[in-house]
Amino acid sequence: MEVILLEDVKNVGKKGEVVKVNDGYGRNVLIKKKQAIEATGKNLNDLKLKKANDDKIAAENLQAAKELGKKIGESEITIPIKVGEGGKSFGSVSSKEIAEEVKAQLGYDVDKKKVLLKDAIKTVGTHEVKIKLHTQVTATLKVKVVEK
Repeated sequence: MEVILLEDVKNVGKKGEVVKVNDGYGRNVLIKKKQAIEATGKNLNDLKLKKANDDKIAAENLQAAKELGKKIGESEITIPIKVGEGGKSFGSVSSKEIAEEVKAQLGYDVDKKKVLLKDAIKTVGTHEVKIKLHTQVTATLKVKVVEK
């Protein structure tokens, strides 16, 4: 019996795959638990249309991420920090602060987990910070840290 998996099933396959399983296992376990549906002509056609739609949406998301990456790459944000004698800073600039400033100054909503910082920024000056917008798109943002 061939079934279309509706979710990932261990030792069987991933969501959206058409797999061949024993009749009893397919009817009594996978279909009963709504983990799969029978691979009829209509269901296969629906799966094909859904995959085409998902591919189109993925392409649109990639294009939007590329455009946003280009805009971010051309931008610069300024973050003020407290600095003591000799140019020593009190604290540092974290990825959370960078994400908040991107939202405030540029108007782009960026998740703090997507801001890739090796170490927190502790010095005054211009720093380049990478922001991962998509699996294939990483933008470089200029962050200018100034004295408060």
